[in-house]
Amino acid sequence: METWKKILSQSVTDTDQLAKIFGLPPDELRRVNAIFPCRIPKTILKRIKYAGDPIFKQCIPAPAELHSDNDLMDDPLGEIRFKKRDVIVKKYPDRCLFLVSGECAMYCRFCTRKRKFRESFNVTRTQIDEGLDYIAKHTELRDVLISGGDPLLLDDDKLEYILKNIRLRAPHIRIIRIGTRTPGVLPERITAKLVKMLKKYHPLYLNIHFNHPEEFSPQCCRALRRLADAGIVLGSQTVLLKGVNDDPEVMRELMWKLLENRVRPYYIFQCDLIYGTEHFRTPLKKGMEIMKALRGWSSGMANPHFVIDLPGGGGKVPVVPEYLIDQQHSGFLYRNYCGEEYFYPDCE
Repeated sequence: METWKKILSQSVTDTDQLAKIFGLPPDELRRVNAIFPCRIPKTILKRIKYAGDPIFKQCIPAPAELHSDNDLMDDPLGEIRFKKRDVIVKKYPDRCLFLVSGECAMYCRFCTRKRKFRESFNVTRTQIDEGLDYIAKHTELRDVLISGGDPLLLDDDKLEYILKNIRLRAPHIRIIRIGTRTPGVLPERITAKLVKMLKKYHPLYLNIHFNHPEEFSPQCCRALRRLADAGIVLGSQTVLLKGVNDDPEVMRELMWKLLENRVRPYYIFQCDLIYGTEHFRTPLKKGMEIMKALRGWSSGMANPHFVIDLPGGGGKVPVVPEYLIDQQHSGFLYRNYCGEEYFYPDCE
């Protein structure tokens, strides 16, 4: 069986090759690739059924990426504004983002750090040590989210260096989270050796990323099972994407696929206001329509939070469909998931 590093090294970055495979205009792909490069593992390419399917749209460069609305930005989440060190972003009182890797297994076309496609993003050992020093000194922190790029593209020993030093030098850190897309796009990375190492640093959470039910290959499901069996808590973040998952039935099936694989649906994100992603955006009402289709028609466990990460670094806010019809002196009138009205009597 091929190792994850070999699979990664054979990733497709040549748009002429993609044009030939899918019958696309090579000149258009080259223009996009010059600004927003592509990287696609061959194992992912083999899972694309046809040009324009949900996996295709997430990884193949599109001319629409060069046409953007004036509201879109390079850094919609204000990570530059809230940067404390080269690799530390702190927007919330008790937690921080630790960017430890500049590499991803696949360049998602809707990435919120799409600006980094266009610049060198190599994280040095010196920067890692500066980040660890910041975390150790800031005792108000309780939670660290390790992200990148993708932290799991670090070698095991480099990733363990980070985890070990957080645990040894920062006892005030209650939990460590790792943000990764490898279980879905490079499941071969989830080796027995990696998982054995990760288990040493509980409580450890993995925030993983799935956008469509067809992303669950047998290899992916095995990787998730291996992580869950090691006691690593798995939560999923999904981005609402036009033409990929902006359909209640698709989203409902995705949530159930996650639960079947012991992954708790955590967030559905409204697509960030990132330059080059206008073609992926949906109206907010589409997200609320999807949330209404989940609530009541699926188990509560299959109901994630639908959130907007506010532009400029305002943080996440939930967007909730309206169920309250009227507030009266003696109580509240609600409409349930079936559209039926019910009165809830309040107390003094």
